[in-house]
Amino acid sequence: MKLVVRVKLLPTPEQAAALEATLRSCNAAANWLSGLAFGHGRTSRAALQALAYTQLKSRGLSAQPALHVLRKVADAYTAARANRTVERPISFRPDAAQPFDDRCLSWQTEERTVSIWTTSGRMKGLTFTGQDRQLAALALYRKGESDLLHQGGRWYLFATCEIPEAPTNAAPLGFVGVDLGIVNIASTSTGRRHSGRRLNQLREAGLRLRAKLQKKGTKSAKRRAKRQAGREARRNRDINHKISKCIVAEAQRTGHGIALEDLTGIRERVRLRRPRRVTLHSWPFRQLGTFVAYKARRAGVPVVYVDPAYTSQECSRCHHIDRRNRPSQAVFACRVCGFVEHADLNASHNIAARGWWTWVRGAESQVPALTLTM
Repeated sequence: MKLVVRVKLLPTPEQAAALEATLRSCNAAANWLSGLAFGHGRTSRAALQALAYTQLKSRGLSAQPALHVLRKVADAYTAARANRTVERPISFRPDAAQPFDDRCLSWQTEERTVSIWTTSGRMKGLTFTGQDRQLAALALYRKGESDLLHQGGRWYLFATCEIPEAPTNAAPLGFVGVDLGIVNIASTSTGRRHSGRRLNQLREAGLRLRAKLQKKGTKSAKRRAKRQAGREARRNRDINHKISKCIVAEAQRTGHGIALEDLTGIRERVRLRRPRRVTLHSWPFRQLGTFVAYKARRAGVPVVYVDPAYTSQECSRCHHIDRRNRPSQAVFACRVCGFVEHADLNASHNIAARGWWTWVRGAESQVPALTLTM
C-alpha cells in the first residue's frame, strides 16, 4: 500500500531563498516546455525529450531535474486530455510542486536532514521535522520520488512509502455498518455516533463567517477567508482521522469487518433544501471513507461497500421499506412491526446486514490501491 508522508522543512533564510529560486526555475522551464509542446502538438515523454532536453539543460537545469520537468509536463497533458479537450498550453504556478528522485535528493533520517539539488548547487544539512509515526514510516518504507512543495509560507517534502499490509481476516464474525449523515457524521451498528452538537455549531459558524467574508469582498476579507478555509480543512481532516481510527480499532478488536456506503455520485443523487444541501457538501465524506479504508488495510480488517439506497427507510427487524418510517430526523418507527430505534443506528444495522450478504456472496470489496497523505 502506498502512503505519502509529509514532513516539514526548517530552512534558514538563505536555504529558503535557494529553494524558492529552484522551484521558480523548474516551473518557468515547465511553462516554456508546455508552450513548446502545445505548439508542436507533441506531448509524450519521448517526444518532449527529443524536442527539448538539451534546451532545458541550457536553462540551468541538471540532467535529472530536466527529465523531471519533461515528465511533469507530459503527465499534465495526459491527465488533462483524459478529462477534457486541451485548448491552450497548460500552465504551472511559480511555486508548484517539483519531484526529486534519489539522485537529486538524499535523506539522512537519523540526523533528520536532507541533501537536495538546487539551481545554486547541492544543499546539505537541510533540517526537517514531523510526527514520530511519520518519521518511522519514512525510515523503514520510503521508496521512489519525493515532492518539494511551498505552501502557506512553509516548506514541505512529500515522500512515497510502500507500507506492508496486514493479512486480511478471511472469516470475519460480522460487519460493523457505518452510516454517514449530516447531524451525525458517522454512526456505527455498535451504537456509537461520531459528531455532537458542538461540532455542528462550529460547522455552522464557519459557514456564516465564510458567507460574511465573501459578501464583504475586500482584500483583507479574502485573506481571512483563505485562512479560515485552511483552518476548517485541517480541523475536518483531524476529525476524520479520529473517527476512522475509532471505527477500525473497534472492528479489529471484535474480529469484524467494516461495511461502508458506496457514495459514488451522492452529490448528484441527493436532493435537499439549500441549508441542508450546504451542510452535506461541506463535509469531506469521501476523505473519511478513504481514511477508514487505508487504516483497515493496515490492520487487516476487510472492507465492503454496499448500496445505500433506502437504508434510512428500511426496518432492520422486518425489512419493511416505507418513507413514513422516518417521522423525524432522529427517530425510526416501523409502521408494520412497530420497531422503534434511533434512525442512524437503524440505518447502520441495515448497512451491516448488507455488508455481510455482500461478503457471503463472494463479492467482497477489493479496495483500490491507495495513495494517502499522513
